[in-house]
Amino acid sequence: MDANLYIRHLTGHGRGPFTLVVAPGRCTVLSGASGTGKSLLLRMIADLDPNEGEVRIGKTPRDAMTGPAWRREVTYVAAESGWWADDVRSHFTDPAAAERLLGRLLLRPDILSAAVSHLSTGERQRLALIRALVRRPRFLLLDEPTSGLDADTTMAVEALLRDVMAEGIGLLVVSHNTAQAARLRHAQFHLRQDGLESLPI
Repeated sequence: MDANLYIRHLTGHGRGPFTLVVAPGRCTVLSGASGTGKSLLLRMIADLDPNEGEVRIGKTPRDAMTGPAWRREVTYVAAESGWWADDVRSHFTDPAAAERLLGRLLLRPDILSAAVSHLSTGERQRLALIRALVRRPRFLLLDEPTSGLDADTTMAVEALLRDVMAEGIGLLVVSHNTAQAARLRHAQFHLRQDGLESLPI
């Protein structure tokens, strides 16, 4: 059964066209200079920014689903995710599942009882990843997922992402960290304003 995420001739905000395929259980890395539109591309795939083109999972087009339903399958995690309340726990659909992942990302056991305003940037970043994972998406669109983390915590995140891929979740990751890209990638594209260039692995 074809379960790839297909992005074909995607355009928006004067950028593109972008064409690529993200496979389940694999990591595709997006690199490129700041300002070329990497975050915008992720947001367009998630249907959070206006865009034109074809996006589908297997034979199921994005247009056949509501926006919220699509984003449950293809979940975007921003470098600085939004928080709509100051109570951390209220942001999680399954707090028990979230608690099981805290230790994996070197987070303290009681952090779900904390206030968002008291969290560090790195804590918010890791909690946003957990928030996405407990929803069990088919694909994760990750924008600089370790940009605010030290080396040990970065390794912890990468280890969890490898386990996530082993469970069949596909990753599309924006990263400026060349060493991280080399560790995680199964494919890599360099993004320019007018399209994507496939890089050798």
